[in-house]
Amino acid sequence: MEKTDLEIFLVATPGLEAPLCAEASEHGFADAKAVPGGVSCRGNWAEVWRANLQLRGANKVLVRLGSFPAVHLAQLDKRARKFPWAEFLRPDVPVKVEATSRKSRIYHAGAARQRIETAIAETLGAPISSDANVRVMLRIEKDLCTFSVDTSGDPLHKRGHKTAVAKAPMRETMAAMFLRECGFDGTQPVLDPMCGSGTFVIEAAEIALGLFPGRTRRFAFEELATFDSAAWQGMRSGAQPDTTDLLFLGSDRNAGAIEAASANAEQAGVGAVTRFQHRSVSDIKPPEGPAGIVIVNPPYGARIGDEKRLRSLYGSLGKVLMSRFHGWQVGIVTSNQSLARATRLPLLPAGPVVDHGGTKIRLYRTEALP
Repeated sequence: MEKTDLEIFLVATPGLEAPLCAEASEHGFADAKAVPGGVSCRGNWAEVWRANLQLRGANKVLVRLGSFPAVHLAQLDKRARKFPWAEFLRPDVPVKVEATSRKSRIYHAGAARQRIETAIAETLGAPISSDANVRVMLRIEKDLCTFSVDTSGDPLHKRGHKTAVAKAPMRETMAAMFLRECGFDGTQPVLDPMCGSGTFVIEAAEIALGLFPGRTRRFAFEELATFDSAAWQGMRSGAQPDTTDLLFLGSDRNAGAIEAASANAEQAGVGAVTRFQHRSVSDIKPPEGPAGIVIVNPPYGARIGDEKRLRSLYGSLGKVLMSRFHGWQVGIVTSNQSLARATRLPLLPAGPVVDHGGTKIRLYRTEALP
């Protein structure tokens, strides 16, 4: 493990940089600061692995490998051949190269990419492949060429233990950050009355049990020259799961969703602390015990049509919550402010706009209901 002080960039869902920064600071990542698109922090390679393993809100963990100025392709070529690729990449592992260029004299990103591919292939001997797991990114901005490597591989919302997905699913990384924005810290019960494949409920249960989100999957960093298998095994097995007396509850009027959610919870190892029930919104009741958080990602038009029908759905959700869930806080994720208002709940000012696969959504929440 050569470098001890790397520039690490945690890619956020646009709009969720602040909660990701709070999570990174809480987990002890050095110099964490929110910037557009993510969070920058510093650390050694072990910290890179830990970010992939432990952080719930990051979509990817990128590491900056180095940079140099270049104003034309011949210069790029020459400097790329002197770059210490062997410190980071293995000659036996295929590499994919991606390049972007803005405000630079080298304006042809495709030509720049080819030069880097040739430099890596000829100086290191690593094969170049468009479907390689290891991805090197070149960014040329104002004639400065910067190299980074994607240490995650598959996006981090793919926790590696979820098989069944309902339609229009909430990504795990987003669900975790919305839970955080609602003040969830693992000590409150959570209920999702339109749970779909169970994402909010399962994330909440994993947080309460202290389970690492990346515990069952593989990462691209395992194929880098900087990887230390024994140290990684130690880190991965070092987590002692907590226990909780709480139950995390989901319900949905779609029986298929309940089956999917139950299967996902079992697969994630949280079956014992989650319960999923087939019931409509008008039939939900708070469980015995302390008040907690109701969090829900209801349909919002873009997804399952017909605003009038949706207004009555949101209206009945609001009625049920106001009449039965005294002391509970509510978080509603939707793209439509007038639908959020149709609940007639005492909503706080809306959270930032978040990009959910091209749909602009926001979190609307309440204090504890009277």
